[in-house]
Amino acid sequence: MDVKFQDTQANTTKQLNSSKQASHSKPSETFSIAKAVVKILEDMGVQYAFGVSGGAIAPVWAALHQSSIQVLHFRHEAGAAFAAIEAYFASDRPVVVFTTTGPGITNALTGLLAARWEGAKVILVSASTSAPQRGRWAFQETSAYTMPSTSIFTSGQIFHYATNLEYSDELTEISRRLALGLAQPGGFVAYLSIPTNIQTSSLTTSLPRVTLSHAVATASEETIAECVRLLSEGPFAIWVGFGARDAAEEIRLLAERTGAAVMCSPRGKGIFPEDHPQFVGVTGFAGHKSVLTYMQEYYPLHTLVLGTRLGEFTSFWNPTMIPERGFLHIDIDRDVPGAAYPDAKTFAIQSDIKVFIKELLKHFSESNSRPTTVTLPRPELDLIKPCTGSLVRPKVLMDAIQQVIVEGSDAVVMAESGNSFAWGIHHLRFTKPGRFRVSTGFGSMGHFVTGVVGTALARNGKAVAIVGDGAMLMNNEISTAVQHQIPAVWIVLNDSYYNMCDQGLTLLNFKGMDAKITPTNFVEIAKGMGADGIRVEKESDIQVALEKAMAVSSPLVVDVLIDPTQIPPSESRNQSLISQGAKT
Repeated sequence: MDVKFQDTQANTTKQLNSSKQASHSKPSETFSIAKAVVKILEDMGVQYAFGVSGGAIAPVWAALHQSSIQVLHFRHEAGAAFAAIEAYFASDRPVVVFTTTGPGITNALTGLLAARWEGAKVILVSASTSAPQRGRWAFQETSAYTMPSTSIFTSGQIFHYATNLEYSDELTEISRRLALGLAQPGGFVAYLSIPTNIQTSSLTTSLPRVTLSHAVATASEETIAECVRLLSEGPFAIWVGFGARDAAEEIRLLAERTGAAVMCSPRGKGIFPEDHPQFVGVTGFAGHKSVLTYMQEYYPLHTLVLGTRLGEFTSFWNPTMIPERGFLHIDIDRDVPGAAYPDAKTFAIQSDIKVFIKELLKHFSESNSRPTTVTLPRPELDLIKPCTGSLVRPKVLMDAIQQVIVEGSDAVVMAESGNSFAWGIHHLRFTKPGRFRVSTGFGSMGHFVTGVVGTALARNGKAVAIVGDGAMLMNNEISTAVQHQIPAVWIVLNDSYYNMCDQGLTLLNFKGMDAKITPTNFVEIAKGMGADGIRVEKESDIQVALEKAMAVSSPLVVDVLIDPTQIPPSESRNQSLISQGAKT
């Protein structure tokens, strides 16, 4: 592996603005630990708390309700965690997830692992069993006797920071560490466990307030100069990932001044406009053949990688994506460059992407711009006409979503794991960042059937989830959306199958395996929870149904009966599985 990290210099750009003094302030009233914790969370900018209550967490739950934080009681802890992820990305403010002991904690773990993978800022606050009752089979006991403490209650692969609060004087250090984590670039997933008896005990020290600034890593002048030299050697490409979402304007300027072709990861759709003549397509899962055409026929010397790990669903580790003279890989996480392609030459730079691109632009001024003089390959857009058949073709549905929702509104569109995100990634086209969400890393089913509620709440506007019937049956939060009148829309691809599994098993030559789902009427389910619903049984009804869904201000389910024989653009995933040995 040829990876070289360049020196970085500190650039203090971010300050935790919710705390205004470094000294400790004396509380004007007697604070319980529960109230003190909630006050600290308020001061750190928390606006929402999602979770499921229980007796052991009741003091914290009550303190949350008495604060300025908006509290939403969900139907499942995993749903609350997924919604917290999406509320964070919609608001850029940390979100709290609260649970009770035992199963409340373990139920939330899937969503919290997703938060870690997605780079969200989420804080789990849970109860734990009081010290005198530990080891005595307390109800839902949560202690070292019953839980894998080294995996859950300590910092590691799930949480960047985790601790159990046993004494009030620990709050100062806990507050400092939370503030530091929230101020750092990238994601931060933390866990604060508070024994039930500690929640109601009185604060014996002053209420901590912490002001911290964080030094953002930026490339040195020498490193910038070397990047400019390499990118000036000849044609290069820019590979844009989700981590570059805050640098959309700078990336566009760099591309237009240098003539570089631009491609994006599935999570990076819309950061660079997909209708721009220099956009060659989406890479990886459900991506576009035009990307491979570009790499095979236009021979870029370098690829500037911005904010993507280049993992399986972004690259499938395809050697065709390795440029002749290697990658220039920019990421705030020094462990990312070189990991996906360990044998490729990689010039690795740890830096904030927006700051880095701004420095590059100084060397590629508008007066010295080199706009592209060649016609680059572009993704094919093959519109097909609706017909009067009995089942809806997903491609026709995507065309209608593009027209009515993507182009006709400012709604955030999210695609659930499964065939839903294959159709969405390949066919939908976005021209602005922040309009499309998909999880291609952890990729948990249930992420967006619940996450859509967090997005719609945090942006105080429409959010639309394209989901499969399997995910919709697994874990949705329609009831929560109805209770709080959150304008979430679910578009259900209803084919009575776990169809990505069924189609993939067939292609991998596995036979006789059951992936069928009992036919389900999601309109009836929605109505049973107090929401409205529309059932679409033929293609001619799609547009009217979508227009109605976007016109109402209450939660709504669009139940679309789709043709299960239609094959999504997921061949690359199946080929990757074959290469890993998953074929008889």
